[in-house]
Amino acid sequence: MSIWKRKPLALLLAEAADSEKGLKRTLTAWSLIALGIGAIIGAGLFVRTAMAASQNAGPSVTIAFIVAAIGCALAGLCYAELSSSIPISGSAYTYTYATMGEFMAWIIGWDLILEYAVGAATVGIAWSEYLNNLLVNVLHLNPIPYSLSHSPFQSNIETGETGIINLPALFIVGIISLLLIKGIQESAFVNGVIVVLKVVIVILIIFIGWNFVNPANHTPYIPPSSIFTDEHGIDHHFGGFWGIIGAAGTVFFAFIGFDAVSTAAQETKNPKRNMPIGILGSLAICTILYILFAHVLTGVATVEDFRTGGKEASVAFAINKYMIGYEWLGQLVTVAILAGFSSVILVMLLGQSRVFYSMGKDGLLPKMFSDLHSKYKTPYKANIAILVIVGAFAAFVPGDIVGDMTSIGTLFAFVLVCISVIVLRKTEPNMQREFKTPFVPLVPLLGVAACVLMMVGLGWTNWLRLFAWMALGVIIYFIYSKKNSNLNNPK
Repeated sequence: MSIWKRKPLALLLAEAADSEKGLKRTLTAWSLIALGIGAIIGAGLFVRTAMAASQNAGPSVTIAFIVAAIGCALAGLCYAELSSSIPISGSAYTYTYATMGEFMAWIIGWDLILEYAVGAATVGIAWSEYLNNLLVNVLHLNPIPYSLSHSPFQSNIETGETGIINLPALFIVGIISLLLIKGIQESAFVNGVIVVLKVVIVILIIFIGWNFVNPANHTPYIPPSSIFTDEHGIDHHFGGFWGIIGAAGTVFFAFIGFDAVSTAAQETKNPKRNMPIGILGSLAICTILYILFAHVLTGVATVEDFRTGGKEASVAFAINKYMIGYEWLGQLVTVAILAGFSSVILVMLLGQSRVFYSMGKDGLLPKMFSDLHSKYKTPYKANIAILVIVGAFAAFVPGDIVGDMTSIGTLFAFVLVCISVIVLRKTEPNMQREFKTPFVPLVPLLGVAACVLMMVGLGWTNWLRLFAWMALGVIIYFIYSKKNSNLNNPK
């Protein structure tokens, strides 16, 4: 009963070909690009940009976006090869099972929970913040009480109120879970509508905001190296090289999602052609928008604004304070962000349910997770389990903690995907590859280096959380998954 036993590639490809029993193939290249943009433009752009500028990089957050994009592009090329060659649900988990064996596959599957489930919770918490912003600033109503829209670990400095449960975050996770149970096609349609709205508003902010850029806010573009201590007493490298690297690790959260496209491989028409287009296309479009958006946002408002006034709602704050006459745009941003966050949660929960579906089929998680709904052909039991897990995180844990946990978990997944490409080239040299990562092993090795560098920039507290999470995963593997895995129980 070996923990290094690999899942035979022939078996994976046979599962991918057997579409009668499995998930429905309904997604096109355009739906994949829209899924990618849906996941990428959201909490990362509207929340993490201002956070990275205030804690780490100042105006040079634009350079941090370029660093993060390079790491993502290198990993994206590796994802494109694997998802077009092994077009099956499960993303990095499945690729690792075929290349590095069961134990590493479990580690990556457990790690992906950190990316998708915790990522969805992070965005749910940000959704809750912006809902209150909408109620107060746009609809001129009373906000949801502090105690019912914050976790028990948060308290209001001004009023002394303490949070009990974050009900709006729990609500949005619940609604989207129900939509995903209904079907991938309906989910992709809703996502497509939201994506158009989000992209239009990002472009509006860039075009209108360009006229309000104050060159003084961009001087110096890379602040001198220093230490910034946030309200939780945690120190961050601000300015200089490590400030940019720290910011890259923070804004990296803005890019996660393009890899969630690869979890839908088994529901894609002609995945060998459409997967690389979906992954690399969504990444390219979003990188250009991100760099322009960050340049405008840091030019319109000061770093001090992001630290004190704006916080999670920094974009609307900057528009209302500095772009006089465009208050309507600030209101529109709040509406778009709420819709945008919803599509990010949708793609994250989609990714997580497909990973659970694959792990359930392999016996590493209870078999019920691979049960498909008789009518909708979706892994509804996996969706319900994820609703409980993500709902608990969203309702009871503060947003900044779960956000950085997501970034470090994703970077770790990217490292293993890059290594998988090198391993598969050696072990399966004759495998049919519709898309080939160029310059192997150089590109995957550069991808590993870029992702490890960003992980280092995230600081020791996040490493501690990653190790604690992984230790819990290893215990579950040896107690349950190893004994119940299909590969270890061929009968």
